[in-house]
Order: sequence, then structure tokens, then C-alpha cells
Amino acid sequence: MPSIKAIAVDIDGTITDHTRKVCISAIESIRKAEDAGIPVIIVTGNILCFTRAVSVFLGTTGGLVSENGGVILSQGQMKVLGDIKKAEKAYGYLKTRPQTRDKVERVPFSDMRVSEIALFRTISENIIKNVLKGHDVEVYDTKFALHLTDPLVNKGTSLELVSAEMGIKPKNIMAVGDSENDIEFLKVVGHKVAVANADPELKAVADYVTINRFGDGVSEAINRFVLDDLV
Repeated sequence: MPSIKAIAVDIDGTITDHTRKVCISAIESIRKAEDAGIPVIIVTGNILCFTRAVSVFLGTTGGLVSENGGVILSQGQMKVLGDIKKAEKAYGYLKTRPQTRDKVERVPFSDMRVSEIALFRTISENIIKNVLKGHDVEVYDTKFALHLTDPLVNKGTSLELVSAEMGIKPKNIMAVGDSENDIEFLKVVGHKVAVANADPELKAVADYVTINRFGDGVSEAINRFVLDDLV
């Protein structure tokens, strides 16, 4: 397999547990990778300012992919890639339909999202997808929120842009994730890892499924495929 020159990692459910508490083992392994000269790229559905704060606290030096690929921060420049008007139109439609109008509500700090809309998980993903058939929008369930996104962008397309600006080919990236919105960014890289708690759909596309869950799985993958090879 191609050598690993960078690591791309999701946040919620990947380096954090089900309560969104970051796993200490993940922090330690990420910092060891960075110290060894392997940059870590954060790829998440969270808003950019949150993603940037996580990057600072973890000590990562790679680019940032936020809002499920709708916004990136690369080479110090923020770029909005997703068209939030598509999500707003879909959300407005959901508020008019009897199946969804009283059950959809935006998550806190939604005014800070510039490319997508995130909703509380008070209604099933399938109901929303059925109501929005024909709308130019993608629906993701991250197990922490339901996201209405621009189908022209995703974590994979944006990771390719960020890695290109870093001068690193996707085949030389190891990606680690846990949910369906991580499928696209695992598909574009050369090393695909799903943590043990990942959705079955993600495990199906992964080259390796960790024995450990959440951040302990991230630490397992980094130690096995990155750090051990550097010894």
C-alpha cells in the first residue's frame, strides 16, 4: 500500500465518545503523529470555528474540512463551497409538511453555519429523505445531528482540495471515521479505517475496522499504520 503522509480524521464519534467527550488516547496519538511529521487533517460536520478550536487544542497542522465539506480552511484561507440556499429551501419545505413541520428544529449556533443546515435528531432520516424527494439536497445522519447539505460537495471532494493544496496525494492519506457522512472521504484515500463503533455502511468500505471503539480506535489505527512504521 502507498505510504502514509497525512491522517484525516472525523471528530464526533471518532475521536470523541458517544457523549462528545474527546478520548485522551486519540489526543496522544495525534500529537505523536504530528511530532513525527505526519500532519493531521480534521474532517467534520461541525462549524468552522469549532473545528479550528479543536485543531488548536489537538495541535494539528493539516487543513480543515467543516460542515461536511461545505467549508474548508486551507493555507490560511477560508472557502465556502456549499450553497446554503439549497438547504434553506429544503428546510422551508419541511416546515410546511404535516409529517415534519412540528418535528424539525435547527441545532444551537445554526446562524454560524454558512453552507448547510443541521437539525436535531427528533425525526428519522428516512422520513426526511422521503419528504425531500426531488429536492437538490443531501441528507446525512451523523448520529449527533441530521444535516441538509449541498449534494455538489462532501467530505471527500473537500478533502481532495485540501490535500492538493498541502501537496499530498489522497492515496497517501489514512482516513478514520464512524458514520455515513464519512463514506465519501474514506473512498478517496489510500488507507480507509472505520472505528469499531462505525455504521455498517462505513465498515463495508473500510480496509480496516479497529478492535477498539471511538478515540481508542483512532489511537489503534495511528499506532498500527503510522507510528509503528516510523520506528
